[in-house]
Amino acid sequence: MTDRLIRLMRIITLVQAKPGILARELAERCETTERTIYRDMEALSAMHIPIANMGHGRGYMFISHFAMYPLNWSDEEAQAFMHLAEVMENIRPLLKPAFESAYEKVVASSQKNKTERVEWSEQISGLFKVGTSAWQNESTELLNHSLVSLLQAGISQNTIEGEYLSQGKKGIARMDPYCLIPREYRFDLLAYCHLSEKLRIFQVNRLHRVRILPRTFRKDDYLLQSHFRTPQELSSSTEWTAFKIRFSPHAVERVMQEQFFARPILTIEPEGTLLFEAILSDEEGFLTWLSQYGPDAEILEPEKYRLIMKERLERWREIYN
Repeated sequence: MTDRLIRLMRIITLVQAKPGILARELAERCETTERTIYRDMEALSAMHIPIANMGHGRGYMFISHFAMYPLNWSDEEAQAFMHLAEVMENIRPLLKPAFESAYEKVVASSQKNKTERVEWSEQISGLFKVGTSAWQNESTELLNHSLVSLLQAGISQNTIEGEYLSQGKKGIARMDPYCLIPREYRFDLLAYCHLSEKLRIFQVNRLHRVRILPRTFRKDDYLLQSHFRTPQELSSSTEWTAFKIRFSPHAVERVMQEQFFARPILTIEPEGTLLFEAILSDEEGFLTWLSQYGPDAEILEPEKYRLIMKERLERWREIYN
């Protein structure tokens, strides 16, 4: 499937670069058969890409004002194109007079595009202010650079690779970035992990030396929606816990202002307290969030986590005694 998507994008680029290109030439350039090209054209038509066959011997071209801009090439592609200048002197007699000026315009356009991307990155990076781990002697600029790279990869839907620190060990992680999730002092990244082959949450401040790969991906909307769905709609392999919390009247307004990915059920009780019911998979993260409310939050269910919280309070009490 990935090979076909790459071929479809190449067909679009070739038709734009050479209006009137024949199916035979498309087949040669894409290293496939004419029959496959005809099937690909039917697929592009179904996707409402306005490519038309202009008749026998006149080839394919775009109709209307449709266009794509393929100059977001990789560094390797840019270097390969620049290398052409080194051999141009030898092949100059074979070139048409306008070729050299056309080549210069393409190079200038590429450089302008690259400059604009750098300027955009610098402007965007100035908008992010995130915390730094206490043990790290690392500047915020490096963290901002990672965020900008993730934004670029997310917009262009490119796979990324980088070093990820987990449990004190560094490893190479390859992932498809889906979306950034803001936390109080950091950003989390929801991404498809190629190693575990599932959606995972990564802490951006633990991700270093981020590199955008030329490999593209397509977001799986069902996978994304399933990540935030209620457990009744998910497979039984996912572990979920139904929490029931009672908040004191002092905390009601604060809780009502909180934002949740999985919408909880909120019920105002006659005494002015708030009954909070939610089904969650990140129990430890939820307990950490709940701790900030102190005695204004009481776990009613499940009994297991009520006992866990009680044990924590007993340990704290022993420390301060």
